[in-house]
Amino acid sequence: MKISKKAITLNVGLVLMGSAVFAQNLNDAKKAIDAEQYQKASSMLKSLVSSQATNGENYYNLGLVYLKTGYIDSARAVFTKGVTADAKNNLNLIGLGEADMLSNNPTSAKTNFDKAVALAPKDYKTYLNIGKAYLAQDKPSEDVSKPDFTNALANITKADELDSKDKDADVFLAQGDAYALQKKNSEALGPYMRVGDVDPNNRRAKTQIGKMYKESRAFPEGEKELQDVIAADPNYGPAYRELGELYLQWSSFGTDQEKAKKGIENYKKYMDLTDKSLESQLRYAQFLFYAKDFQTLEQVASSMQVPANDPKGIVVARLKGWSAYENKNYPQALTYLTEFFSKEKDKTKILGNDYLYLGKSQLKAGQDSLAVMNIIEAAKIDSNNADALAEAGLALMKAKKYAKSAEIYNLAIKYNPNGKGSLTNYYYLGQTRFYESYFLQKDKKPLNTAGLVEADSALSHLNKVSPDFALGYFTRARIANLMDDKTSPKYASIPFFEKYISLVKPEEAASNKNNLVESYDYLGAYYADKDKAKAIDFLNKSIALDPAGPFATAKLKELQAPAAKGKGK
Repeated sequence: MKISKKAITLNVGLVLMGSAVFAQNLNDAKKAIDAEQYQKASSMLKSLVSSQATNGENYYNLGLVYLKTGYIDSARAVFTKGVTADAKNNLNLIGLGEADMLSNNPTSAKTNFDKAVALAPKDYKTYLNIGKAYLAQDKPSEDVSKPDFTNALANITKADELDSKDKDADVFLAQGDAYALQKKNSEALGPYMRVGDVDPNNRRAKTQIGKMYKESRAFPEGEKELQDVIAADPNYGPAYRELGELYLQWSSFGTDQEKAKKGIENYKKYMDLTDKSLESQLRYAQFLFYAKDFQTLEQVASSMQVPANDPKGIVVARLKGWSAYENKNYPQALTYLTEFFSKEKDKTKILGNDYLYLGKSQLKAGQDSLAVMNIIEAAKIDSNNADALAEAGLALMKAKKYAKSAEIYNLAIKYNPNGKGSLTNYYYLGQTRFYESYFLQKDKKPLNTAGLVEADSALSHLNKVSPDFALGYFTRARIANLMDDKTSPKYASIPFFEKYISLVKPEEAASNKNNLVESYDYLGAYYADKDKAKAIDFLNKSIALDPAGPFATAKLKELQAPAAKGKGK
């Protein structure tokens, strides 16, 4: 049958139009992958595989989506189908090699890469994609697989040589990635900047530059780079992620709450624009923790759907425990953290905060010994957690467990001898040891003399480093009085009571009433037979503060009574 020239032209036009539509769809899928919209990309690529079943590039990109979302076996199955469907296309052999790299099988990977080179030895994209495959890593935070930077750079360099006209920005992007993954940001910057020269619309290179500024703590410069990306493409999710990370680091991980909240806002925007993967949800939860938004954190952690046996379930239990404690849901916190410790078998992965929150939850439950043991572990890992030892000591002191409280304050001093709150620990060590022996005496039991000596030593240190702290002298006076020999007293407490009185300002008298009355009474009694005028002065000051005080009134009356007349006179 004769076919007209016009018909031929029309048919060719339809074929070209179909190719254009296909190319546009594949390009959109690639953009979705770059924007980390993996569900969207997967749906598009599955449709392309169905409609263009003999084109290997569809299979390759679908396989990459599976690799990026952690489904290595699914990726390998798709690559294998791609090899069969398009035997002359080497992309799926490279995909199989990348799956091998992620499975820690570099020997098999090289075999697949060599097959790919044999199919297209002069094509720069062959070496480019092999180089990118050598950069593959499972997750940056997990030691499952490591990039092979030597082979990656060798292949990317070969691709750069074959792409002599520098027409493909992906070559420079891969070079930048190879250096950036090694934290060689100076070497990465040049290639990333070249990407913009070749492809001004490329978002990832500029995002990476912003990320590198963040890693160098050049926060304003990084902020500008990332905001430029967002201004050019408000739907490019990775830029919001890196901006969120930048603000979090800039906030000194929550010290600056305003910047920490900016971090949350941007990271949430990233999640809204992407697939809300479990990894991104976990990172978002960490942002909430640093920003001290514990109510939202507990809600987010409790709503996470974690497959059975997924190791991330351990992390979720941790976040539930931490947030429940901060929200004062103490029994629930103890449940979650007990679950966490039962599941986490690798002790090297247990954080100081894990021990800290478990110990604090146990303290709330009255499990004092277990609580202290875990808080000590927290302090060993991070001396900043010694604050919790002081908190535990105070809780035990309030519960009148003075001996145990003193032991904890000793540990708090050991792990935090000079830091924030350390002077308070010396004071409370003195206080708890005093109360311990005071009640032993009331129960007619022997004093803990060693404990009192320890207390006096702690308060002596406090007197030296904080000479204007009045209560240190008052407690030291009480201890000296308690230790004094009642049959032959030395009155070592006198100078401490007097020093205490001298340090209390007139406007502070009301808030120090009980301690001042005790001091005035003691000094009044001491000076009664040594310096009558001085004794009367102290007793009058006691009565002025506490007119109903029985001791001062009676003693004053005794001192002011007329002297008895001698017999016979």
